[in-house]
This record gives sequence, C-alpha cells and structure tokens, in this order.
Amino acid sequence: MEMLWFLFAIGLLVLAFSPYLRRRRGGPRLVAPGSPDAADPAAYGFVRQEELDIRLPGPDEELLDVLDVVQATQDWRPASRLLAATPKEGELRWQRVQAFAGAASLELRERPGVGGTWLRTWRSEAPKDAGAAAVYAEFLVQQAWRTSTVGADDFRIILEEARTLCGEAALLAPGDPVPYIVELSVARGLGYPHERFDQVWAKVIDRAPAHMGAHLAALRYWSEAWHGSREEADHFATAAAARAPQGSLLAALPLFAVYEHLPEVNLVQGFYRSAVVRKALEGALFAVHAARHDDPMLSHVRHLLVLFLVRSERWSEAMNQLVGVDGHVGALPWTHTADPAAEYTVYRALAVAGFEANGGTTASLPG
Repeated sequence: MEMLWFLFAIGLLVLAFSPYLRRRRGGPRLVAPGSPDAADPAAYGFVRQEELDIRLPGPDEELLDVLDVVQATQDWRPASRLLAATPKEGELRWQRVQAFAGAASLELRERPGVGGTWLRTWRSEAPKDAGAAAVYAEFLVQQAWRTSTVGADDFRIILEEARTLCGEAALLAPGDPVPYIVELSVARGLGYPHERFDQVWAKVIDRAPAHMGAHLAALRYWSEAWHGSREEADHFATAAAARAPQGSLLAALPLFAVYEHLPEVNLVQGFYRSAVVRKALEGALFAVHAARHDDPMLSHVRHLLVLFLVRSERWSEAMNQLVGVDGHVGALPWTHTADPAAEYTVYRALAVAGFEANGGTTASLPG
C-alpha cells in the first residue's frame, strides 16, 4: 500500500513539475523507480520511506525512549518525570507536550476506546501534575481538529474543555508559556475576537517573547484562512522577524507566512522566483545558518525550506537541508498531507534528481 501511495504521488508530481523541469536542457527527469537512470536517495544515506518517523520534526532520543516505554507499559510516570525535568524556557517543553498528546491521539484513532489510556490515567491519578494538564489540553485540541468539523457542536465542546484545562495548567505551572500556547489553537478554532486573542498572546510573550512555536500558532490565527488577512499575517511575521534576537529562528517566520498564503495554483515556477519568496527564503536560510545546531525548531524551518528550495530549483541548497532533517517528517509542510512520509519522499527524490542533473555528487554534500 505504501508503494502504491508513493507511485501515485510520483505521478502527481510528474504532472505538476514536468512543464518547468523540462524547460532547461539537462534538467532533472522523474523516471520509474528502479530505472538505471533513476537518482538513488539511498546513495546519500537517506532513510527509506517506510522507516521515516512521522511523530517528530527532528531527533529527540530522550523523548522517544520515554514514549516507547509509556506505550509499551501504559505507565504514565516516565512521561511525567521527563516533562518535570524539561525547562519551561525554550521550545523543547512545548514540542514534548505536543508529542505526548499526538501519540495518545494516534493511539486512540488506531484502537478506539482503549488507545491512549495512559494519558487518561495520568490525568485522573495526578490532577495536580502540570504536565498532565498541559498534555491533556493539547490532546483535546488535536482530537477536535482530527475527529470533528470546525464549527460543529462537538468541535466547540471539545475546545471549550481544552480551554478550561489550559487555565488549570497555567495555575499549576506559573511562568510556563505552554498552557497559553495551547490556548492559541483553541482561540483559532473557537474564533476569539482579536482583542481576546491579544490578551492570550500578551501572556505568551510575557513569558517567552521569542518562542518560535508560539509565533507559528499565532501566525495561523492571523492568516487569511482564519481570523486575519494576508496583510495582517505578513505584518505579524515581518515584525517578529525584525525584532528577533541574534540566533533566533524568528527570522524565518515570513517564509511560513508565504506558505500560509500560497496561491491556488502554486506550482508555477515564476511565483517561487518572485521577490517576495526570494526575500523570505533568504531570511529563513540566514536564520538556519545563525541558529544553534540544537535549537528544537531548526528542523521545522529546514523542512519548509526543502519545499520552497525544490520548487525554486535550488537543488544544492535543498540537499543541504535534507541532510539536516532526513529521518523525521513530523513537520510542515508534510503533516498537511494524508501521507507525510510519501510527500516528503517525493520532494527528496526531486532534490536528488535535480542535484545530480547539475553535477552534484555525494562527495559534494556537507558531512
């Protein structure tokens, strides 16, 4: 089944990309898998599609070890200890809250009625555990978006329960921005008016003014598809990038704003070579270059860069980003598709084909 999805995705990308991939003599060509002329991603040490991890955007071995234990034993205590030891400052706590909530949500989808029991037990047996409250609130948010329709009664009921839990989590962990970041997604789903959203946002930036994950959540609220406009989203992103401290990935936020407002026909080469996209790309590349190598949000930016660099035919730069993220695909833009691993694999194959068609080799990639 995975191979069928892969071949289906390849076919779609061939149709979409062929008008401009053939425009240049010597440009990359997508051929049938197994053909002698097919570029081989495995030659670069890339992970096979079926082995790609869709749970996280990048490596967090400590989290994965704990998650394996929790899911195998249904004992919530290792998760509680890990979150208690994760600093409130920075991005890591927020990502781990999302990962635990996402794991429970996926378990419940795969085993209705019994999956994710460890999270419900954690919440009931440790009602004063701030980590449990935050994870359960995020779990409810993910459940609302995954299982219901925006605006439906059950959607609103679930998000209102999540909002209540956000308040409890905030009281249990003063100074922690995570409960308010969770509420940003609640605000988008429930349609908070701008004034009320700003009140939540003020609590976030009071605690973590340069939090990239929080800014991404707020950007979606301000997008044209939700409760703002293209202009408001662009202003929010560019203002955050302008005041970003040295080494912050907030300089990449305008690229996410471009992604939120891609045109309906978004495979036209001219768009990806426009001044708007080029400026946003350069800002994101600068942010990646200046960021700490262990910044938890670095993989998020790299994944989005892969999409834009491939569509811009900047093959070598796309390959450099792939080297930094390959193995994990739990990030935009792949998570907006039905099969993140298959979608990522198609773009990776295009990057390899374009790279080799322009003289690139394994030896010319960074180690």
